[in-house]
Amino acid sequence: MGGSQSKKIKGTVVLMKKNVLDFNDFHASLLDRFHELLCKRVSLQLVSAVHGDSQANGLRGKVGKPAYLEDWITRITPLAAGESAFKVNFDFDEEIGVPGAFIIKNNHHSELYLKTLTLDDVPGQGRIHFVCNSWVYPAKHYKYDRTYLPSDTPMPLRYYREQELVNLRGDGKDEQLEEWERVYDYAYYNDLGDPDKDAKYARPVLGGSDDYPYPRRGRTSRPPTKLDPNSESRLPITSSLNIYVPRDERFGHVKMSDFLAYALKSIAQFIKPALQSIDSTPLEFDTFDDVLKLYEGGLDLPDSDLLNDIRKNIPLEMLKEIFRTDGEKLFEFPMPQVIKDNKTAWRTDEEFAREMLAGVNPVIICRLEEFPPASKLDQKLYGNQKSTITANHIESNLDGVTIDEAIKNNRLFILDHHDILMPYLRRINTTTTKTYASRTIIFLKDDGTLKPVVIELSLPHPDGDQFGATSKVYTPSENGVEGSIWHLAKAYVAVNDSGVHQLISHWLNTHAAIEPFVIATNRQLSVLHPIHKLLHPHFRDTMNINAFARQILINAGGVLELTVFPAKYAMEMSSVVYKNWVFTEQALPEDLKKRGIAVEDPNSPHGLRLLIEDYPYAIDGLEIWSAIKKWVEDYCSFYYTSDEMVQKDAELQNWWKELREEGHGDKKNEPWWPKMHMRKELIDSCTIIIWVASALHAAVNFGQYPYAGYLPNRPTLSRKFMPEEGTPDYAELESNPDKAFLRTITAQLQTMLGISLIEILSRHSTDEVYLGQRATPEWTLDHQPMQAFQDFGNTLAKIEERILGMNNDKNLKNRVGPVKMPYTLLFPTSEGGLTGKGIPNSVSI
Repeated sequence: MGGSQSKKIKGTVVLMKKNVLDFNDFHASLLDRFHELLCKRVSLQLVSAVHGDSQANGLRGKVGKPAYLEDWITRITPLAAGESAFKVNFDFDEEIGVPGAFIIKNNHHSELYLKTLTLDDVPGQGRIHFVCNSWVYPAKHYKYDRTYLPSDTPMPLRYYREQELVNLRGDGKDEQLEEWERVYDYAYYNDLGDPDKDAKYARPVLGGSDDYPYPRRGRTSRPPTKLDPNSESRLPITSSLNIYVPRDERFGHVKMSDFLAYALKSIAQFIKPALQSIDSTPLEFDTFDDVLKLYEGGLDLPDSDLLNDIRKNIPLEMLKEIFRTDGEKLFEFPMPQVIKDNKTAWRTDEEFAREMLAGVNPVIICRLEEFPPASKLDQKLYGNQKSTITANHIESNLDGVTIDEAIKNNRLFILDHHDILMPYLRRINTTTTKTYASRTIIFLKDDGTLKPVVIELSLPHPDGDQFGATSKVYTPSENGVEGSIWHLAKAYVAVNDSGVHQLISHWLNTHAAIEPFVIATNRQLSVLHPIHKLLHPHFRDTMNINAFARQILINAGGVLELTVFPAKYAMEMSSVVYKNWVFTEQALPEDLKKRGIAVEDPNSPHGLRLLIEDYPYAIDGLEIWSAIKKWVEDYCSFYYTSDEMVQKDAELQNWWKELREEGHGDKKNEPWWPKMHMRKELIDSCTIIIWVASALHAAVNFGQYPYAGYLPNRPTLSRKFMPEEGTPDYAELESNPDKAFLRTITAQLQTMLGISLIEILSRHSTDEVYLGQRATPEWTLDHQPMQAFQDFGNTLAKIEERILGMNNDKNLKNRVGPVKMPYTLLFPTSEGGLTGKGIPNSVSI
């Protein structure tokens, strides 16, 4: 080789073998060792970042000789999941110069998970560390260590950079994707229905139409159903773990163990046989003490054919996780935080209103700007939907203030679930659900707390939608049948808020809205690209959890339809709400201003003055938002020193174009999309993406079990209308109000199924990576971004201290409330499990 001298470069590869993670595969390790004897091994070749290959006209980096993993046979991985380190020695040719990438080829029978490659004592460079975190099937992969804008990429690496993106995009053919593929592509939500099973399981395709717009999901390309060519066929429930996502998007082994250990609780077939052991009326709770038995007694694990089938299809290494030995019995639910200190404080008006500011759905409350409240529904279709609430209903409860004064002084607020529900209410009430569209007006008291002053419950007019609504108005009362009626009125509001929370605040605005960003980033931004490195941690596990959701949660007849009041219309309703989705309004400051909760004020923290000063979600959220924005600004400003650099970045422009035109394709013509011509637009957009994936999702997800694990506090269904005077139901309300309440809200089976689900969703995996953390410390070689990231972590630590301080401040009554439950949902860090705190980097559960 031109007289060049060859040197040995020592390296260390960290990986996990297939048998640590795989499903029922006893043979993986044995076959790996058989292939080892045949000299088919894992090879690595270094690729030059500075010298081109003359045989490829200098357009590809010079490739070194293959080097092979050593000690594979002697390092037998135990069944307990874990990593292994292997030596590798490269014959380093000086003509290679600086390695900027490497090619790995897996000639083993089975795939492996490549964590890192570290090179020691590279001549002129010292130590070089490659962060991979990727599955390697029996095929070539390219891995890189540096961060380059496309225009700055060394010429020898450009071919490999472009080729990797081509591989990730796939060939565009609509053919079923297999487990080992790494293809990222788009599809409509056309796999929620199952018309071949029964006509009642048919569902509209969401996405690609004016009637049902929706964000795109990851393409799977299973065959169409027999009865509807536009719907994609579904996997059997026992194969749910095998639903396709690109291999690098699948849960890691620890996450999968944690997920499976609790997922068994969420399947109704497991629960039904055990219900008989609770009491003589297994479909109902008779008293609140019956409800408490769920947390104080526990249920035995029943047996069923489905359970046995599931057992046969789960990783053998994970069975110990299913039948845990840590003292947590299956079907024995932890005590929800909302009733830990006091079993009845949840029933107070103050707690009912406080949870609009510090509960699991603190993103709906708005300032009331006109009285009585108006509707934005089309009068030609829905008639007069204006509120029937009058001054007489509420002025006696405004602490001596008139309505005009209260509105002028920003003391009236509204939780408005009227317009979102009314168009679907007639259809929803043909199912087992019996509910209302609701408006709740709240008054801001002198001590900073809120109190509900009136609830309006509305139904479609019996003669037709065009005749408007028929409404009844309820005002606070504590005693007698009037107190029981007011308690039921609050329950109907909680039912509405639970459904809107789960479908809109949680699923649509975080899970579904983020997935197109995951797909576009992998298709259009090279792993060398700085924006890919910035955003990639915030996409961890999102495609996998969303795929599981389509398979068992949001599908026709799935857990969500069984436990949330819109039933079969749930996802369709979320599509209608998506019509009003605006990307720029996902920024927390814009959201608060839109809801009338904050006004711009240069003299206030973060440039916003909150009209409810003690608003825990907004106060903590603005701190987190500002920290994220500062971090993103520091990071982006290092790589982009001008607007022109943003404009000339071809990968970045293709990424943003594809996001608008494909990922959120039903919104492609909206004028509010940032043009991505300025550095500020890049910073603002990345801040929104990170905020939604991390803090917003944490705020609306990890409080689910702490607040709603006790279903009477946040029922998800109502099965009866408000009792009318002179009826047996009214008589029961007078004689046994608790029983009447429990017979109105979620039944026993749905309660157990619902709290099983939200317990899973509220848990942190033990390998979770939180905001301000990275899975690999050496994630970049650039000093300035690394320092900015450390500063970001330090800022978050200070925010944690401030949160703890505010939670101990007796003057901030909304932070703890009557239930004695400190607000910690935006506390950045947490340990694994059910903690009610912690902001994971991504929508990971």
